[in-house]
Amino acid sequence: MENTATLLTLDIAGVPLLKQGKVRNVYDLGDKLLFVASDRISAFDVVMANGIPEKGKVLNLISDFWFDYTEDIAENHRITTDIEQIISADERLASYRDVLAGRAMLVKKAIPLTVECIVRGYVSGSGWKDYQKTGMICGIKLPEGLKQSDKLENPIFTPSTKADEGHDINITQQEAQEELGQETFDFIMNKSIEIYSKARDYAHTKGIIIADTKFEFGKIGDKVILIDEVLTPDSSRFWPQDEYSPGGPQKSYDKQFVRDYLETLDWDKTPPGPELPEDIVSKTSEKYKEAYRILTGQDLPV
Repeated sequence: MENTATLLTLDIAGVPLLKQGKVRNVYDLGDKLLFVASDRISAFDVVMANGIPEKGKVLNLISDFWFDYTEDIAENHRITTDIEQIISADERLASYRDVLAGRAMLVKKAIPLTVECIVRGYVSGSGWKDYQKTGMICGIKLPEGLKQSDKLENPIFTPSTKADEGHDINITQQEAQEELGQETFDFIMNKSIEIYSKARDYAHTKGIIIADTKFEFGKIGDKVILIDEVLTPDSSRFWPQDEYSPGGPQKSYDKQFVRDYLETLDWDKTPPGPELPEDIVSKTSEKYKEAYRILTGQDLPV
């Protein structure tokens, strides 16, 4: 039977919920963490009233794919996404096998860095707005005359700070250096650009442009590792290569589809989020699954 139910909330008996983000629930298993990707979807930093079927599985398993593909560049926090191995790590999860399968990841406990790592290969989103006003993105001077969605000669690193509520705040590289120290800053900047570049080149062979993406790093002791999600349709802009046309917004495999719909509403972009109509929900679910299928070469496991 096809599972079309959406997972919006999840209480696991006896297991503390450490954090509930816009999409992920993080549970404390003692010396490890359990990440569970729900089907919640947010736009403009507001979680919508209804979810996108199987979106959480796409986010979890596409991260799993990219962790494999980039682990030669940076160590990451993933231990496993295999449901049997996850359950064997904590027997309290056994009765949740069906709901966790495909959307759960067992990870190492790391302390997140206070700076998020955004790599931009194209001029889009808040970067485009910044460029229009200043000719720069996060203090980085760019050539004159760039159009919206133009490709940059080289990818740029534009850090941000993670806000507890509302929008993350773009900062300059200098501010990030002061926050983290030179050595840690250099490490995450270089690793972020290297991971993005490798993934961009791979996606290009599959007909997808990765316009930009966001990484997070954390520390275990003195070691800095890649954490959270990696190169998903939530953390990145994925554009179909065969329809790429600079000079305006692009068609996408990510949640831009939902944002575009919301822009047509008389909604002030404050909570609560509106209910998404069924056709927007089903089309968005298909876009997420299509991105997974194209990039991994596999259908999403049922």
